[in-house]
Amino acid sequence: MSQKFLSLTFSFWAYCSGLLLKSREEEVCILYEKINMQEMLCRNGDIEMQAMDEKISFLKMKVAEKKRQIEFLFKALPTKKALDADLVVLQIQYSQCKDRIKQMEAILADPTNESRKRDLGGTDPSPPELRKKIEQVISELQKKIKDRTQKMMALVAELSMKQALAIKLQQEMRDKEQFLMTVSARIDQGLPPPKETEIEWLKILRNEKQAAEEEQAAVPGCVHTTAEQRPTAYIPNDEYSLPLPRPYGALAPFKPSEPGSNMRHFRKPIVKPIEI
Repeated sequence: MSQKFLSLTFSFWAYCSGLLLKSREEEVCILYEKINMQEMLCRNGDIEMQAMDEKISFLKMKVAEKKRQIEFLFKALPTKKALDADLVVLQIQYSQCKDRIKQMEAILADPTNESRKRDLGGTDPSPPELRKKIEQVISELQKKIKDRTQKMMALVAELSMKQALAIKLQQEMRDKEQFLMTVSARIDQGLPPPKETEIEWLKILRNEKQAAEEEQAAVPGCVHTTAEQRPTAYIPNDEYSLPLPRPYGALAPFKPSEPGSNMRHFRKPIVKPIEI
């Protein structure tokens, strides 16, 4: 009986503890919600504070700008007063000029006033002189028009030549690009380049070799000749000398040159026997 009572007591206290724990969990949830709300309010407050700080900085800048403008206007105040005085004087002069213009217009519009006209002086050209001057002007203008037309035609011809050259160069560029693509494709496929390319390459190599030879021949002290090279030394064949080249010196052997083409006009001499 006592054991049953103890188990009931334990169950009752466990139930009470569960209810108390549940209520505390609800309170904790409410507190967390309040904390989250307070944090959100703090963040919003920080954002508003930052916005207010920016606004305060902007207003301070505006105040400083207004102060600078006020100081500038105070400094320019004496100049403004002088300019206002000049403006008043100019307005008075302007009104006086307007009155003077109206007065002059009234004088010029009066046909009975003899003093309104003014003699300019000089003489008027006669009609033949005017016609002659007009013809001269027309002739000069026609000459200028002719010159301009010739220049324009020359420019048009030059432009046509330039356009033809541009078209030719563009076509040549397209041909070169197509040729380069063809050669690249053949090289990628492991094929030899076209025959024209090989001929052109050999021509370039020949030109480079010829240029190198010409450059070498242009060196000071170098003599370029196409004559057959003559020996300047001999190898002795006696038994008392070493077989080493020995220069001839001043008594080099005579070596006649090949007969020229004009020798065909001469008959060969008849060798007569020597009689003893």
